[in-house]
Formats: sequence, structure tokens, C-alpha cells
Amino acid sequence: MTTDSDTVVRLADYRAPAWRITHVALEFELGATSTRVTSTLRLVAQPGQPAPPLRLDGEDLELLDIALDGRTLGPGEYTLDASGLTLTAAPSACELRTTARIHPQRNTRLEGLYLSRGALFTQCEAEGFRRITWFIDRPDVSAVYDVTLIADRARFPVLLSNGDRVAAGELDGGRHFARWHDPHPKPSYLFALVAGDLARLSAPFTTMQGRTVEVNVWADRADVARCEYALGAVLRAMQWDERRFGRAYDLAVFNVVAAQDFTMGAMENKGLNIFNARYILADADTATDDDFIAIESVIGHEYFHNWSGNRVTLRDWFQLSLKEGLTVFRDQEFTADLHSRGLKRIEDARLLRSRQFVEDAGPLSHPVRPPSYREINNFYTATVYEKGAELVRMLHTLLGETGFRRGLDLYFERHDGGAATVEDLVAAMDESSGRDLTQFLHWWEQPGTPRIEAQARFDAVSGEYTLTLRQHGSDPDHPLHIPLALAFYDANGRRIDTHPEVDADYRPGLIELRQREHTLRLRGLTQPPLPAFLQGLSAPVRLDFDYAPEQLARLVQVETDPLTRWQALQQLARTAILPGAQRRVALDALLRAQSILLDDPRADAAFVAACLALPDFWDLGAQLERIDVDALWAAREATLDALAIDQTERLRERHLQLTARAAGGLEGDSASARRLRNLCLARLARVEREGERAVAQYHGANTLTDRLAALQTLLHAGFAQADEVLQDFAARHRGDALVVDRWLGALVTAPRAGTLDTVATIVRGPFWQPTNPNRVRAVLGSFVRSNVPAFHRADGAGYALFFELLPALDSINPQVASRHLALLENWRRLDDGRRRLLDAHFDALQTRLTSRDSRETLARLRGADPD
Repeated sequence: MTTDSDTVVRLADYRAPAWRITHVALEFELGATSTRVTSTLRLVAQPGQPAPPLRLDGEDLELLDIALDGRTLGPGEYTLDASGLTLTAAPSACELRTTARIHPQRNTRLEGLYLSRGALFTQCEAEGFRRITWFIDRPDVSAVYDVTLIADRARFPVLLSNGDRVAAGELDGGRHFARWHDPHPKPSYLFALVAGDLARLSAPFTTMQGRTVEVNVWADRADVARCEYALGAVLRAMQWDERRFGRAYDLAVFNVVAAQDFTMGAMENKGLNIFNARYILADADTATDDDFIAIESVIGHEYFHNWSGNRVTLRDWFQLSLKEGLTVFRDQEFTADLHSRGLKRIEDARLLRSRQFVEDAGPLSHPVRPPSYREINNFYTATVYEKGAELVRMLHTLLGETGFRRGLDLYFERHDGGAATVEDLVAAMDESSGRDLTQFLHWWEQPGTPRIEAQARFDAVSGEYTLTLRQHGSDPDHPLHIPLALAFYDANGRRIDTHPEVDADYRPGLIELRQREHTLRLRGLTQPPLPAFLQGLSAPVRLDFDYAPEQLARLVQVETDPLTRWQALQQLARTAILPGAQRRVALDALLRAQSILLDDPRADAAFVAACLALPDFWDLGAQLERIDVDALWAAREATLDALAIDQTERLRERHLQLTARAAGGLEGDSASARRLRNLCLARLARVEREGERAVAQYHGANTLTDRLAALQTLLHAGFAQADEVLQDFAARHRGDALVVDRWLGALVTAPRAGTLDTVATIVRGPFWQPTNPNRVRAVLGSFVRSNVPAFHRADGAGYALFFELLPALDSINPQVASRHLALLENWRRLDDGRRRLLDAHFDALQTRLTSRDSRETLARLRGADPD
């Protein structure tokens, strides 16, 4: 499974490893500029055949020593190349010891062992361990690890690794050591170490078996006071996983560490989770309400991996959704159980439509389990994570809570300590439920977003209502197994409980589509019912039904499912914005529906805010064959202006009414009030000539949420007070890198063409830190994704700046560069002028990229097949 720049890895070519590693002993002599790594591996060849050549993966390693079964090897007994180490003759059971030198300070890729703010961290998923030592670096090779860390005590007083600490002590020359033992076999991508001058917050946790676990959250000493919320989130996650899924923690200590430089959001290394600091550090002055929810969710996600990813890991990287999709489903349920289930599903659906459906509609579309890749880092995508979670959710929908839990228990029991496949998960669900779920596996194989076409016919004479449902997917020969939630309402808004006649498996409220076409009939009606589809987003599909705008507005009133009400408003907004004969009627219906919500004092404020928000620009564009950027942007802005003008007095009244509630703490009601109040503020800025309202909110704010919303409103509306408030915000938060990221993000997303000059100034000044992924995302990522008028300027100046920066980013951190390049996934559907500009930049870029990550992304953007 090793790769190089010319290798395509294919699922069809999978072979079990020729060698197993049963035990790993690692000794690190840690230093910032130079670290010595001594690795002792106990190896066993696959039984029943002569021992094959032993091939170990390794990159950017300097070999200092190598010995086999205690005997030093000569140059002719092994071969070193840029991607690994080969021994042509090794006994079928042997012990290999290597010593390597690596250079953490030079490691800007942030893969393997690297230096960040004076501390040492690791990131080994997916293939970073080979940058630490030579190893069979694939997920289906698991071993027990013993790790000894040696370092200068003054510089690195804290030494952490996986498992439990079994020894520690002093050494000569001001050095000290710590020895860690992890009894649970794990693949190399789950290895971790941290060494630095860190402080911690701690709390005990008692598992359901009565064992005591020491829970620690570590950070820089100056930041540790902001770890309290994260520590509480860890404890909530541990308790929830026991209660909901019966999964208990299995070591004596659980360590969580915040890193300022980290490519991903976080990493689930066994017993030592390493986090991007943005998902750990939080208080009311430096984190928004959304940050707190995200921190809790990401902490839950990484902890839940202890079972769905660590105790049961992956056979190969093609099974990535098996751990990520399953664990995203689990973290979604964690948030839903602790907060608002309806709002959480709306957020899931919004993310799915604005990211994953858009990904499906472009050249980067791929199945949840891709058949091949050149660089696995490029498949940490919305399709694998978000769509993968929806596949798991569909299993939960089909089997129910009890049946799903029974299947998951069987899966964990059967594969504990091993490496599994998607088929293994579905088989456990199949066997535990007694249902045949073989057809369901097609979901992992087919790219693109399936579409369900729903057509209704009503016979007024007979009173018969016929609903025909046709599914359209990427593979006509293999229809999908789709759970479709649906309901019907009469003219009085009452749910029709009559059992329909249908040629498919049906239970109240859910039809299982297995064929290309199904027919459903209701009889004895006096008038056609109002159908409601996909309650709770029962499947990740697009559903086409010819609703009249008045029907959508009525759905908002009669439906009880929050997601269905939200979807109806989103569909109304799309009809009002996109070209079509119903635009004016849809806008009128949207105005009425939103006004009713604003006037309802009983409605949850956060739900109202979600319903008032319009679809994302790229969500709208995903439904167009050709995106006229200027026209679509103008149409969306005109709709927002029309809503603001129509609702001005309501918005002012609600902004005032919510003031006291919004001034509360971090509890749900106050956060909900802030969400709606800040939406009102932003919308009022479209009709008010001065920025006094936003200035008053800024200076009266007691949370970053309100302060940042006021700042952004002033800046994005172009109010004269924006400069003064920007300077105040910068002075207040100058020493906090994460909040500075927010400040920069507000600057680069001001939606006007001239913002490009601001971005150019930033990337050529002291705030630009290309080695820090958070800073790159805050500036370049925010600009590219969220500032349509400036990045997509017709003169191409936004593109020119982006492509000027990309090669340097690629040489520093290929994963960051590749993911930013992937933000251009919509380029083929842009208008002719912009498409020609981007095509020319792609041509020039081909010879300037050095990483496999970015070269593969560029090839896929241009339509090249990785095969």
C-alpha cells in the first residue's frame, strides 16, 4: 500500500500484509532541531509461505544504525530509497532495530514529528508515521507499543504518549524520561507524542465499570485557564457514550492537548488526542456561541473514535468513512441529545447542501468509498464525512434505535482489536436485525447526489391521489435502498393517517424505495393532500416536486418537523432567487412566511434565525448548469434587500426585545437570542443609513459573539465607524492568535470588489503566516469561499492573487494547499469569461506544484481520471 508520485492505489488491488508487527518499542531522544528515534519491531511473516522481502515505509529519515536479530547489517543487506527500506532476506520471525535522525523544526508539512511554539507534536494520520521511523505504515497492521521519551527537562518538562505512563525519572545532564505503555494494539496512524512546557486542567471520571480515569486537558501555560469548557465537554462525551452506546473508556488516563499549529481540526490518537487550539480554548471574551458548540462536538467526535476508529480500525484507507462517517453520526447525536435536535438537523442539512451536494455537483465528486487515489489526504472530504454520516443515519432510520444499537454492539464485539470494512458494519446490522441490507451497500459505491422525482395526480371524481416516485442515480442498473420519510396534510392542516396503498415496504411515515419507480395511492379524499417529504432529512437526496409557492408557505405552518419547515423556506427562497416564472409569487410567499415567524413570540429564536437565513450562494449555484456569478449574486442580494425593507419594523422590534436575553451567559436561551438578534442587526444594516445600532451593540457586548457580529456588520455594510471599531477590536485581542484570525476573516469577507486590496495588503504584511494553517484558512480560505464579489472579480485579479500564493503554500504544507485549491470545485460551471481565466491559471500552475496532494487535486479539477 505504499505510494509514490506516479502510483495509483486501487481498492481492487488490496492484499493482506505480507508481514505483521506484534510489538513496537520506540525510544525518542527529543530535540527541536534534531531527534533520534530508535525503533525495535517484532515482525512475523504471513504463515504458510516463505518469508517475502520485508518492505518498510519511510520518508525524510536519516539512517544511523540498523540491526536484525541483534546483528548490525551491512550496506549490501538492505536497500534505502526515498520512500522506504527493503530487506531482501529476513527470517519469518525476527526483530529489526533501526535508529534514525529527524528534524522537527524543519517540518512545515506538520506530518510526523514537528515543532510548534516551542513544543513538539505529532500528526500521523494518514501516512505521517513513516516520517518518524521505518514501518509498515498501513491501517491493517496493529501492534502493542512501548514508548520511551527522553528530553531536556527545562525545555520539555511534560512528556506524553499513548496509553498509560508506567515509569518516569531523572537522567544526567538535566534530562528526564517518561515511559508509556499502550496495551491496546493500534495501527501506526494512531501513534502520538507531545513534549513541551505545558499546563493542564484535570478531573476524575468514573466509568460504568467503576474504574477511575484521570482526564487532563493540556495547553500553553498562558492559555490553560481557557480549557475549562473543553474539560467539561470531555466529561460529557465520556458519560454520553456510556449511556447512549454502552462504550466505556479503557485506560487509566485520557490526555487532550491543544496545538496552535495543526493542519486538521483534531486527531483521535489512542489515549492522547491532539487538537487544533481553536477547538479547545474558549471563554466568553474569545470564543463565539458557535465556537462553544463546535468545541463540544469536535471533542466528542475525537473521543468517540476510541471505539469507532481505534478499538475497531480500518482494513485500508478506502474504508475511511467507516470510522469518520460513523463517528460524525455519533457526534451529531451527541450534540442533538445535549441541545436542540431540530436545530442540529437543520445545521447538518445546511452543511450537507452547501458543501457536500456542491462537491457532488463538480469535478471533485467521488463515492463515499472511492475506488482509487493517488494521495489519501485528498479524500478527507465532505463526501466521506458528512455524506458518510448520512449513510449511517439511514441505517439507524431503517432499523430504529434498538435495532441499530444491537447491530453496532455486534460490530464492536466481532471486530474489537481488528481492522474492518464497510461490508463488516452492514453485515452486523444485517445479521442482528434479520434484514437483507445487501442493496444498501450501493450507497458507498455511487458518486453524486441521487435525485427523487415525485409526481402527483388527483382524480376528483374517484377521490384517488396517486404519487409516483422515481429515483435517478449515477448507476441505472443498481437502484439505491432509500428510506423516504413522508406525510400528507389535509386542507385544515391535519395529518392524514390513512394507510396508503404502496408497492414497497412501508411503515407509518416511512417508505423504503428499492426500485427505480414506486407508486403510492390514497383513496377516499375530497381534495388533493399536501405532501411533506424527507422529514428529518431521511436520506441525502434532492427531491423534485412541483410545489406551488403557496403550498411551501403552508408547509411552514402545518409541519411539526423543524427541518421540513426550514427546507420549505429554503425552497421558497431558491424559487424567489433563481430564474423562473414563479419568482415574484415565491418572494411574496417568503415575505409572509418569514414575517409570521418573526411575529411568533413562542418560536425558538435560533430556529427563527435559521429559517430567515437564505441558501448559500454555492448551494444556489449547484442547481444551475451555468453560474452567472454577477447575476446570481445580484439576485440573492436583491432578495435580502427586499426582505429587509419589508421587515424593517419587525426586525427593529425583535432586535430590541432580545437585548436582555442576549446579554445572558452561555446557556442555550441566551445563545439562541444572540443568534436571532445578530441576524436582525445584519439585515437592518441594509436599510439604515448609519451604523449607530451596531456601534452601540459593539460597545455594550459582553460576549465575543455580539462584539464580532457588530464589527462584521459595520465592516460589511461599509459604515463610517468601521475603522474605529476595527482598531478597538485589534487592540483588545492583539495577543490572541485565534481571535486575530476572526478579525482578519471579517476584513477579507467584506463583500465588495475593493476588498481584494485589503487581502493583498494582509498577505504581504506581518499578519500573514503561511506556516500556520489556521491563519491561512482565516485569510485565504475565507476570502476564496465567502467573498464572491472580490475573489470572482470579472477582471481576474482575485484569481491572480490566489494563484500567486498557492505554489509557496504547496511547498510549505501540501495538505493546506490542496484543500484551498479544491475550493475551486465549481469552476467548470462558471460563466465563460471566468472559466477561461481559471483555465489559463491551471495551465500555468501545472509546472509550479511540487506535492502529490496538489497535483492530484489539480488533475481532478481539470477532469483527469486518477487511473
